[in-house]
Amino acid sequence: MYEEIFLEVVSIVRNDYAGCLDKKGWDRPEPYLETIRRLEAQQALTPAKFHELVQDYLLDFKDPHMYFLLKTDAGKETDAGFAVRRYMDRLYVTSAGREKRLAAGDSIRALDGIPIGELAEKHQRELMDEIPERQNWNKIIKKYKKCQVVTKAGTEMELELSAYPKEKYEPCHEIREIDENILLMTLTDFENPDKIRALIEENAEKLERCRYWVIDVRKNRGGTDAAFLRLLPYLFPEGKNVLTMEEDWKMTFHCTERNYHLTVEQIQSELRQIRDDGTRKTLEDFMERWRKNKGKGFVRLFEEDFEAVIEGRSLPEKVVILTDTGCGSSGENFVEICKKSPKVTVIGRPTAGVNGYANLAVKEWDDFQFYFPTSRLDKMDKVKNLLDLAAHPDVYLPWTPGHLQEDADLKEALRFLKGGPAQ
Repeated sequence: MYEEIFLEVVSIVRNDYAGCLDKKGWDRPEPYLETIRRLEAQQALTPAKFHELVQDYLLDFKDPHMYFLLKTDAGKETDAGFAVRRYMDRLYVTSAGREKRLAAGDSIRALDGIPIGELAEKHQRELMDEIPERQNWNKIIKKYKKCQVVTKAGTEMELELSAYPKEKYEPCHEIREIDENILLMTLTDFENPDKIRALIEENAEKLERCRYWVIDVRKNRGGTDAAFLRLLPYLFPEGKNVLTMEEDWKMTFHCTERNYHLTVEQIQSELRQIRDDGTRKTLEDFMERWRKNKGKGFVRLFEEDFEAVIEGRSLPEKVVILTDTGCGSSGENFVEICKKSPKVTVIGRPTAGVNGYANLAVKEWDDFQFYFPTSRLDKMDKVKNLLDLAAHPDVYLPWTPGHLQEDADLKEALRFLKGGPAQ
């Protein structure tokens, strides 16, 4: 069973993945296949171990927008029970969930006695980024048994690491007033257009009254661009605003037979849940374009010059969008579109930069899900790294451990909205 699934994954990344031509010859599946066959023969291959092997194989493609997931009912995925972020040569605990022996602000200077700087070189393949604040260390910690910790109080201790069931993601779509003129909107994903529509409708009075907005998409996991369309009129100046497709936004879709069937299946599933007429029309049009180009390989599904008209509103007068490396996929598209509005200022750090290959299809098996991109931006011909693809802030604030004591991004946003120049 496992061998068949792995071979299908290899077939997908070599034939259906949008980066298959750019990255031809990058992967080496043979060692993984040998390991899978050996462990299967020994009846020692668990769903969790297979998941780990496939994820490691996919690192050959250097694409953080492609991942292999273990379904929760197949054996819970585990983590260390806390999250970290690198600053210089330490990993700072940003949140402690199930691991109660640590607290936000504690730092890790070594894993199994190996300094963080050395580990960064060792795990360069997994980290994918040389900039410390953009590196994701959470999966790497799982590979080690002990960590050397310096607590916020300065006490040093050695901690034996544990594996905990990974906490379930809890979405946040929230609007609250900071004062009578400023509201804070937090959006951790754009998965469901109906939820964003309901959020807008339920808070219509606040949205139409507050002069200034702060929109926090620092942890936005993406979803569908259709989810944020109803927000755009608020974020552009009053009157008619025409947006055109720039060269950086042009893309082709890899319209293989498999990608067609997976995409249509996914769209039909979304249509069964979505009520918003505009969103439904957009999805139905997208599905029809796939149908017309099924089996044709790389195709520009939107040949005509793209032009969108947004009827802007007078309020809010100014908007600040907070961004960080945790903002990816549709979240990044949202930021890029909003940057075209003179009402908007973006504060924080560059986004994840994962949209070079996008529009994910999902292949499912009983215990696993494989998400892989089906579209390719034309500018992949010239980009060198993820930072080149990121949405960059107007005001860059480097991440430091001080962010764990106070929200420096929000503080700067409020200072700017209340009359101070962007720094």
